[in-house]
Amino acid sequence: MDRRVSAAAVLCCFYLSLECCSCHTYVLNDKEGLGRVFDGIGGLSGGGATSRLLVSYAEPYRSQILDYLFKPNFGASLHILKVEIGGDAQTTDGTEPSHMHYENDENYFRGYEWWLMKEAKKRNPNITLIGLPWAFPGWVGHGKNWPYDYPDITAAYVVNWILGAKQYHDLDIQYVGIWNERNFDSKYIKLLRYTLDKNGLEWVRIIASDNLWEPIALFLLNDSDLSSAVDVIGAHYPGTTTVKDALKTQKKLWSSEDYSTFNDEVGGGCWARILNQNYVNGLMTATISWNLVASYYEDLPFGRDGLMTAQEPWSGNYVVEAPIWITAHTTQFTQPGWTYLQTVGHLAQGGSYVALTDGKGNLTVVIETMTHDQSVCIRPPLPPFNVTSQNATFQLQGSFASIKELQVWRSQFNVKTKKPSFFENITPLKLLDGSFTLNLAEDEVYTLTTITTGQKGCYPDPPPSARFPNVYKDDFRVENPPFSEAPHFADQTGVFEYYINLTDPGPHIFTFRQVLTQRPVTWVSDADQTISVIGDYQWQNLTVTCDVFMETIKAGGVFIAARVDKGGQSVRSAKGVFFWVFADGTYKVTNDLAGKTVLAEGQSGTRAYGWHTLSLTVKGQYASGLLNGYLLWKNAVVLTPKNGWAAIGTRSFELAQFDNFAVVAE
Repeated sequence: MDRRVSAAAVLCCFYLSLECCSCHTYVLNDKEGLGRVFDGIGGLSGGGATSRLLVSYAEPYRSQILDYLFKPNFGASLHILKVEIGGDAQTTDGTEPSHMHYENDENYFRGYEWWLMKEAKKRNPNITLIGLPWAFPGWVGHGKNWPYDYPDITAAYVVNWILGAKQYHDLDIQYVGIWNERNFDSKYIKLLRYTLDKNGLEWVRIIASDNLWEPIALFLLNDSDLSSAVDVIGAHYPGTTTVKDALKTQKKLWSSEDYSTFNDEVGGGCWARILNQNYVNGLMTATISWNLVASYYEDLPFGRDGLMTAQEPWSGNYVVEAPIWITAHTTQFTQPGWTYLQTVGHLAQGGSYVALTDGKGNLTVVIETMTHDQSVCIRPPLPPFNVTSQNATFQLQGSFASIKELQVWRSQFNVKTKKPSFFENITPLKLLDGSFTLNLAEDEVYTLTTITTGQKGCYPDPPPSARFPNVYKDDFRVENPPFSEAPHFADQTGVFEYYINLTDPGPHIFTFRQVLTQRPVTWVSDADQTISVIGDYQWQNLTVTCDVFMETIKAGGVFIAARVDKGGQSVRSAKGVFFWVFADGTYKVTNDLAGKTVLAEGQSGTRAYGWHTLSLTVKGQYASGLLNGYLLWKNAVVLTPKNGWAAIGTRSFELAQFDNFAVVAE
């Protein structure tokens, strides 16, 4: 690298300090060509149900949140939106409904990902859309937990989702993945490429394998047909590095899932380091955050691991977190199609810098000086990297030598003083002979750019944070709902959807129905029961009431529950107070979802195809239950857990309906 020091750098050394004469000069130059083409920064909705609560926000707060995520030159200004292709199974924080619960069933309006993609596209028509399955409906695997045994069925299922996106929502899905963080199958990838082409989707590109760099990179080098089918190697949590085989393929290299960190200032520092060093260390040209927005109950796994927080639709409160503005340092001043300079790298006293150009004279430089204490990610931890204050001189050469002024945007974390500032537009920097010098402190991010359209968007403060209402009711009387789920319910195993019961002219025309009858091809260990949670995790003393309707004779069963303490990937081990009734005329009260710890049991007289009203009261160490208004059992001793959500669910993957749900908590 050319280390010639300009006249401006010499003056810097003279005026700033005696030590400045040892400061480093970094050349930004396009004389000898450019680096790789930049593909963008994005967020991931899914894996799973991470945007679940967002759809329940009232306006204007919902639109404000979406603006902070997607509106160009406003907030994060994301270039990429990646979504889960719902597969009816638990995929981290909940289940997302499939467009095909069964082989002869197609519905391209289930769930909220269609809506989210349209909202993103409305704000940024150029946003890149990606789909990736985590799980599949049971029929795809013919009862096996492996979708590759029937690759033609699996490929058709995925391609139908892409076709449905276009036909019903006018959405062009530009990239599609294989199976999130699971082994890939070369035969399936080739067949997926063939099926896409056969359906006129030649322009849809394939990402593989959304797991590790290897062994997919080696397979691509040794199989020309596979290499022709795959356009992007996508790795998850690569720790900013790549491998030789991946580089040899000459494919685009993406960090197709990254970050996964609590979104406070420490998380923002982690994100700043990732965004720069994924290219500096690993030549990755796109980075996608898991997740897009922390819009799920915080006590589920990986609570608040999003670019911002929106987990209170009942209050309207949301929080714009540090990662939004760290994202803006790159996204507001670059676009996919820009190109990295070859002259990028590490700073001598810690940190890194990247530079990108649009090829039309514009230049954007992003500098970060994150310390290792500020930059620890959850999975995997980034290696320690000590950073000290430093003076850095940048010399612009080649087509950039004539630039006279750069706009400057700065974020200062100031973790020790607890007075951070993010994405501030400060005085433009005047260049002398194409050179400028910065005094860089620890834990800062700078963007220096010729682009003048940046903006730190803001809205009036949202309503204050508030707990979930202690009195809550839902009679599910919604016709043609825009989303499958009822507000605030978060499915953890199974899929619960609005249902119009046209065979019942009585009071239960509009109900909430669990619709799966077969275990999906799972991504994690779904429970053997289905369950949807709701409410305040801190609830202790409460009464849950719900009308229930079993649709499975003899083996059928449903429950209502209180103090449910686990969901997400841990749902199988959930404890709480579960009040079950069964189609064989019995009832049971258990201390766990699995039904192994029995607190009470006996005869109930309940049957399938009849409505029954269940009421569960838990107060202190005791619980009691009513059936159709009459006391069925009382004073069951409950020692643990002390608190948790309310819930409804079924004994197995079976059809069942719920109506007139209510919670009264103290």
